[in-house]
Amino acid sequence: MTLRTLLDTGAATAAALTAPGRPTLDFAGLRAHVDAIGRQLAGQGLGAGDRVAIVLPNGPEMAAAFLAVAAHMSAAPLNPAYKQSEYAFYLEDLKPALVIVAEGSDNPVRAAAAGLNIPVVEAAVPAGAPAGVFTLFEKEAAIAPAGADQEALVLHTSGTTSRPKVVPLLQRNILASTGNIAASLELTAADHCLNIMPLFHIHGLIAVLATSLGVGASVCCGAGFNALKFFDLARTEQITWYSGVPTMHQAILMRAQRQPEAARPWPASDPVKLGLTAAGGVRGVDGDVRLPGDRGLWHDRGGPSDDLQPAWRRQAKGRLRGRRDRAGGLHHGRPGRAGGGRRRGRGMHPRRQCHAGL
Repeated sequence: MTLRTLLDTGAATAAALTAPGRPTLDFAGLRAHVDAIGRQLAGQGLGAGDRVAIVLPNGPEMAAAFLAVAAHMSAAPLNPAYKQSEYAFYLEDLKPALVIVAEGSDNPVRAAAAGLNIPVVEAAVPAGAPAGVFTLFEKEAAIAPAGADQEALVLHTSGTTSRPKVVPLLQRNILASTGNIAASLELTAADHCLNIMPLFHIHGLIAVLATSLGVGASVCCGAGFNALKFFDLARTEQITWYSGVPTMHQAILMRAQRQPEAARPWPASDPVKLGLTAAGGVRGVDGDVRLPGDRGLWHDRGGPSDDLQPAWRRQAKGRLRGRRDRAGGLHHGRPGRAGGGRRRGRGMHPRRQCHAGL
């Protein structure tokens, strides 16, 4: 399988991408859009061996741009908050054939790309277009989707100890990760995720976006994380899960404790599955990982900082849903105690046991 065939999983009329204030994009529309953008890129002479840098704000266009580019060539998403000097470094290292920016954007990546003679194109969103739909070029040409052994995504290491290094991921690498994550979280086509992670990071791109779409589920692509608006958007969208890093969980817990009414359950939230996070635990202000109504929270025991690598695979057989005892209490691990919660199944990483949900 490849990223393009992964998108064939969803039912034609089922929701794929949503966004506040935008019409829903169904799977039929998403597949047509991904294919159309592929043809538009091919019309500029681009093919499977090329890289395309994407500098877009979080939202449905960023999600759709990644899917469309990665389905045919290699996507290189970059942080839209970088400075010109940072863009110059990454563009010189990546050598993309094209940079995609938002319509009307004055992002400094334009100047960095001009200095390296890299063309820039705006993602133009038609009035009233469904979430994620945009156009790049009028000219189109035929193009075949990428094969399983072709590069689909290229990122850089953080560079905290040395010069950032290029990390390419093949189509089959992405498919292996999405399959393991979907199995771990027991995702189905009935799930609807609220993405609060940056879409220039592997967590948002793979653990949230590609994994959800790979089981025929849908994703709400908001503008980013805002703890003050989280519960309102979650209830409006009727989400069944989300994924974040520990600081996000902490902010959500504190918001719920200060305004319990905002965190009252909604019909789809029984339970909300909170995705596995990077290293570090989640601790409520009272030291207990709970929300109002004694409905626990997926939380991380701490572990490897790479969200998708061996820890994901080792826990694929584990069943990560919280359990209530006969008295109705929810079992969950206490912060700071590895393995403190009940678990089922073998192969779960001892420091990444997460127990349920909102």
